[in-house]
Amino acid sequence: MKQMTFADAEYAGKRKQTRKELFLIEMDRVVPWKGLIALIEPHYPKGEGGRPAYPLMAMLRVHLMQNWFGYSDPAMEEALYETTILRQFAGLSLERIPDETTILNFRRLLEKHELAAGILAVINGYLGDRGLSLRQGTIVDATLINAPSSTKNKDGKRDPEMHQTKKGNQYYFGMKAHIGVDDESGLVHSVVGTAANVADVTQVDKLLHGDENMVGADAGYTGVEKRPEHEGREVIWQIAARRSTYKKLDKRSALYKAKRKIEKAKAQVRAKVEHPFRVIKRQFGYVKVRFRGLAKNTAQLVTLFALSNLWMARRHLLANAGEVRL
Repeated sequence: MKQMTFADAEYAGKRKQTRKELFLIEMDRVVPWKGLIALIEPHYPKGEGGRPAYPLMAMLRVHLMQNWFGYSDPAMEEALYETTILRQFAGLSLERIPDETTILNFRRLLEKHELAAGILAVINGYLGDRGLSLRQGTIVDATLINAPSSTKNKDGKRDPEMHQTKKGNQYYFGMKAHIGVDDESGLVHSVVGTAANVADVTQVDKLLHGDENMVGADAGYTGVEKRPEHEGREVIWQIAARRSTYKKLDKRSALYKAKRKIEKAKAQVRAKVEHPFRVIKRQFGYVKVRFRGLAKNTAQLVTLFALSNLWMARRHLLANAGEVRL
């Protein structure tokens, strides 16, 4: 008997659909599958001689599900055996499920050819073609991603590429994800991964696409415009003022009220940079690094932020296709 396709599953008249099913149905409709396949296909093994390779589309779908749901390689293999909707999304049958090594090798293929950046570019190009192109403002920010600080592992050591930093009165061990987002759409266009102890202000030049006329950031980026890498950059720097610069003013004064109004307007624009962080941490459950080393974790972060763009734009994309889900 031929297995039911993922598209067929929606109309199968079965029990009430779960949130995971509804999520996959939406993602199936908004992911630019053709563009991503075209990006990866030149690097994908043809399976000549011996056992044929799994279809590229199936492996790509498995890879995206790993990112959406936080599955490790062994857990992804088990989930494909246990969960019908995941098999249907990948177009796989129980007779032939990729094992954890095959799943690992696909991720390594993407890492080897540095295709995470290509995935972000394909998705952003797809969104741009549908009216969500980059404008002339960029908001920058960074978030801490925890890494295991214990030495109770095979090597008996912490990851040497992760570092400790202090935020407020609390210490963190891990890395930072630095992003640049469009000030209008809130979509991510640039991602940089560093150790946690790297100062946010040092990464700004890597987060700009070059056509900005405005750059916004919180008070942690104070003085960024004076750094040598920005010499001659003709942009308006909208950096939040530190509260200490105006908290001594009389709160009833016109100057204080004007400064508060300006800072509130800045904050409303900057708020858009928080949305992608919330998506990858709350929607996708990414709160801790999953690999050793900055390169592998940065590649996953780039992929996650690319997928967060699709999630944030899904209503726009589905509305254009006449398939809005409320």
